[in-house]
Amino acid sequence: MAESLREILDAAARGVFPPADGGTSVVPQPGGRDAGVIAFTAHSVVFTDEDEGWVRKTLASLECDPPPKGGPPAATMSARFLTAFAQRTGRATDTIDVLLTGAPLPGCPEVALTEVADPGHPRVVAARRRRDGVRVWSADGGVLVLGRGVGGRLEVAVEVAEGARHRGLGRRLVTAARQLAGGEVVWAQVSAGNARSLRAFQAAGYRPVGSEALFLRP
Repeated sequence: MAESLREILDAAARGVFPPADGGTSVVPQPGGRDAGVIAFTAHSVVFTDEDEGWVRKTLASLECDPPPKGGPPAATMSARFLTAFAQRTGRATDTIDVLLTGAPLPGCPEVALTEVADPGHPRVVAARRRRDGVRVWSADGGVLVLGRGVGGRLEVAVEVAEGARHRGLGRRLVTAARQLAGGEVVWAQVSAGNARSLRAFQAAGYRPVGSEALFLRP
């Protein structure tokens, strides 16, 4: 089993996942900004600088004993554990996201993109709260963002204006991210209820690898 979150993420990007043993791995935060939980198939990863003993004790308390190794299956994504995690760390989370990965692609984007150079642009400012090395491109009716997020992974986010929807622009933008990735795997975080966005990513060749609850400082 990998010892750092980055090693776990890099392995998952290659299709190598933690053992499906119903367990939970607890690893240090990759930095001060990001803490949280990633659930793979029958194995969860909690990345935090909090005491590992607290994590395991809290998970074990969610079920009658004897609990399975690391706590009951899926306990890390339960509302009770996530609430306890937020209270313990003084952090907040917005939603549980589906994690997807897209392998890099050759060639040039089929959609015309103009890079946004203004560091004060609202989309650039918002993206920098969650990512490092942010780059933003505008398209006719859309915005594409690439930046370093959790564990230094390369993350994509897109926005499509209401009037430009239902034309395949979202799919073209997330495909463009794979072409602009410089040979790296691209990660995406999509709210589980955002079916339109999930369909766009899957149509562009991204595959789901797990789910994530990311906790940030208020």
